[in-house]
Amino acid sequence: MLRVRCLRGGSRGAEAAHLIGAMVGRAVSGWVSRAFRSTSSSAAAQLPLTVDEPVTEHAPEECPVCAYNEWDPLEEVIVGRAENACVPPFTVEVKANTYEKYWPFYQQYGGQTFPKDHVKKAVAEIEEMCNILQHEGVTVRRPEPIDWSLEYKTPDFTSTGMYAAMPRDILIVVGNEIIEAPMAWRARFFEYRAYRPLIKEYFRRGAKWTTAPKPTMSDELYDQDYPIRTVEDRHKLAAQGKFVTTEFEPCFDAADFIRAGTDIFVQRSQVTNYMGIEWMRRHLAPTYKIHIISFKDPNPMHIDATFNIIGPGLVLSNPDRPCRQIEMFKKAGWTVVTPPTPLIPDNHPLWMSSKWLSMNVLMLDEKRVMVDANEATIQKMFESLGIKTIKVSIRHANSLGGGFHCWTTDVRRRGTLRSYFL
Repeated sequence: MLRVRCLRGGSRGAEAAHLIGAMVGRAVSGWVSRAFRSTSSSAAAQLPLTVDEPVTEHAPEECPVCAYNEWDPLEEVIVGRAENACVPPFTVEVKANTYEKYWPFYQQYGGQTFPKDHVKKAVAEIEEMCNILQHEGVTVRRPEPIDWSLEYKTPDFTSTGMYAAMPRDILIVVGNEIIEAPMAWRARFFEYRAYRPLIKEYFRRGAKWTTAPKPTMSDELYDQDYPIRTVEDRHKLAAQGKFVTTEFEPCFDAADFIRAGTDIFVQRSQVTNYMGIEWMRRHLAPTYKIHIISFKDPNPMHIDATFNIIGPGLVLSNPDRPCRQIEMFKKAGWTVVTPPTPLIPDNHPLWMSSKWLSMNVLMLDEKRVMVDANEATIQKMFESLGIKTIKVSIRHANSLGGGFHCWTTDVRRRGTLRSYFL
């Protein structure tokens, strides 16, 4: 039987901090007023806080950002944008994360926009997805449209951008804190810029905001001779624990982490290294525990089309990429569900992902799931579990590298912090 332990309080001592903040508020407010009066006008323009808007610790129920897991009732979500999406340059880290049959596509179109007609259809699909989310009572927020074709240069590399399509990759909410991931692809170095207006708004309204250490993404972060000529190469290297990213500096994509209350599960992947995992472990301790799990996966990148937690003690586990630690979940009383084989046709382009986006679903609550309208078999699977399916077609959006879970970041879910993994 699944054991669930309810914890008093919210995220990492927020209630205690709120109480202390109330006690010292009068003393601090005078300092805040003097500090902001002495701030230059340019700085004030960047952070328009005045003496009438003192910086205070918000109570958890007032915070616009709060989520502890993947299935509590969804109240607010960020949905990505396909507009201006560009093919990333064909660098070593991109090569290691894509399938060989698409390498000529990257070699020809790297740095240019994805096929315009395909992107146009993806934009329309995501707009419809937003409409349906709103109809289901969810507040939808969007990142800023940006021209990703512009070339940029750091002291260590030159690149063009990619997109702001997959907020799950760059943002993770843990309690009342929103964490910006450092990322691992050079084409995604400045992706955070599309989300900063939203994050600043959430911060001003009381959310915690943390930016993980930004990597230089110099050549030392990547194994420049990473041998991936065949699928067999990939299987062998993954089994040996060898990846294109080194341990030169911390890096991770937020989509390699998946939440279940006080327990957060993560995989070492092509874009998430052990230094990045260790940074998250130290940052979230002691309230949250990070568990490293692994899979028989020749191309590990993002956990949510391999291992997707859809309810308390309920997880979808990809049969093509079995979890090596699955017995640990069964012993904890979890139910492990094997999703059916995806129905997406072989001739549909999937430039950045596999067909298993069919299991990359978004839970609106424990009894409602957003699922692809074309995937009849997984719809039946959910219905057999007593979960209502909200059907949406995003086939063209899938081509850009994600399903419903990837295309979103849940900003606020109504629930409390609990332990589901004792």
